[in-house]
Amino acid sequence: MKNYFTLPILFILLLFNCSSSKTDVTLQTPQNIVFKIKPSKTDFRIKTADTPHYITYNPSINQGKLLLFLAGTYGVATKGPKNLFKTAIEQGYRVINLQYITNISVSRICSGETLTNNSSCAEEFRQKRIYGDNDFSLILDEPQDAIVNRLTKLLIYLSKNDKKGNWEFYLENGHPKWEQIAVSGQSQGGGMAAYIAKKQRVPRVIVFSGGWDYSTTDRKEIANWYYTSSVTPYNCWYGTYHVKEPTATTIEKTYIAMNIPENHVYGLDLAVPDGKKAHSNGVRNINYKNLWIKMLGKGN
Repeated sequence: MKNYFTLPILFILLLFNCSSSKTDVTLQTPQNIVFKIKPSKTDFRIKTADTPHYITYNPSINQGKLLLFLAGTYGVATKGPKNLFKTAIEQGYRVINLQYITNISVSRICSGETLTNNSSCAEEFRQKRIYGDNDFSLILDEPQDAIVNRLTKLLIYLSKNDKKGNWEFYLENGHPKWEQIAVSGQSQGGGMAAYIAKKQRVPRVIVFSGGWDYSTTDRKEIANWYYTSSVTPYNCWYGTYHVKEPTATTIEKTYIAMNIPENHVYGLDLAVPDGKKAHSNGVRNINYKNLWIKMLGKGN
């Protein structure tokens, strides 16, 4: 059964069991600090997708969990959904919108003869883009380009250059402390967040219209990786899609395959403004703020 979201609805904010040198640009607003840091500043080996990461938090709020956000195809971190990020900060999170290689999507590579010859194409694609530790040769990502390396090097950089920020809280033995890092993303990035949450135990995962990977060229079967077990408890998973986006049915099918609880899946149905896309409405439309709050829970 679809859990459609129509305003006005009064949401009750619940505490869920799962809750348990110089930067390139430093901006100061009356409340929130914003850093914009080029990936190459944190790791000189990074040459591709070197537009800045976007980092924001409020130093007056007790330090809580980190929200890692991953954009969709062609996404640029500095142009991310700022209202969603402000809401996350209000809920006690810090936010990193991580710049990674977004200009080639899974659907572009894993189709046609390629998919016919390798039904695990989508999984291998995501493994390389996130961890950079396999031999998938159809994308040119280098190991240093991997999402996890970019996040790790950014956290190390911040711990050295924003001493008051206590960024080492999100590191453990030089690696991300996933138990303190909620993961989220839109479209390609939503699929990346889901893939991470299956392999790392995170406090929360929020998938906004999170990809539509297939294992067959006729698109009758979604990718096998959706059915693999998750180390992140299922009650920590949330997923949204807009009922008007072309791949809504497939996205809903992936959420079912990933065992996201039925009452944690939201088929959004608010009107999409002229010139805008239903696919990105879930992260952009401020009228979903109450839903964002419900899915984020308390970060601190």
